[in-house]
Amino acid sequence: MRRSYNLWCRTIVAVALVALAGCGRADRPSAPQQTRPNLSVPSNRETAQCLADLRELHVSFQVLPDRETGPGCGLNGTVKLVDIGVPVANLTAVRCNEARAFIGWTRNAVAPAAYQMLGSELARVDSMGSYACRNVVGSTRGPVRRSGHAIANAIDIGGFVLKDGRRITVLNDWNSSDPQVRQFLQTIRASACKRFGTVLSPDYNAAHRNHLHLEDDHANFCR
Repeated sequence: MRRSYNLWCRTIVAVALVALAGCGRADRPSAPQQTRPNLSVPSNRETAQCLADLRELHVSFQVLPDRETGPGCGLNGTVKLVDIGVPVANLTAVRCNEARAFIGWTRNAVAPAAYQMLGSELARVDSMGSYACRNVVGSTRGPVRRSGHAIANAIDIGGFVLKDGRRITVLNDWNSSDPQVRQFLQTIRASACKRFGTVLSPDYNAAHRNHLHLEDDHANFCR
């Protein structure tokens, strides 16, 4: 009887140990942590200095409120350019530093090159947009990542209208039969490479066959 009792106790202990071990394995797995993408937000001091620079350039602009618009997307330190001296079509929110570089490029590179190389004043810059909450397109390098457009830090330029009525587009004129037109587009791209961190053109890939991508990211990449 005592032997049976001891055997029963050992059995109970063994079952309990198994149950305890099983409890450890049955813990609910922790949910994967979701990391918040880095929006690369400019400092208040940097934005304040940039806004002061825009005022010194005597351009008309509106300061836009900061807001997060999606994972990896947002508006921080952005403006809407109202009048920079030359009309710009389809331009929405632009980060201030990007806007400052764009103004300098338009005024000091594109406009003079149009007059000196094409014999006509610049009437309008045709943008294909600035802010868009999306990923980089047309690239197979590395993992999927957000475009500079997702934080309003890039502008796509599709073409230019001259006061003599001509319209020069990246899509139709990058390889134009007119050497002056080709040289104009090459010249303004070279100038953009000195002002922006990343400049992409039809020479980069098919996704940029119809525009120049201008981004203020300090990447020192020009193609």
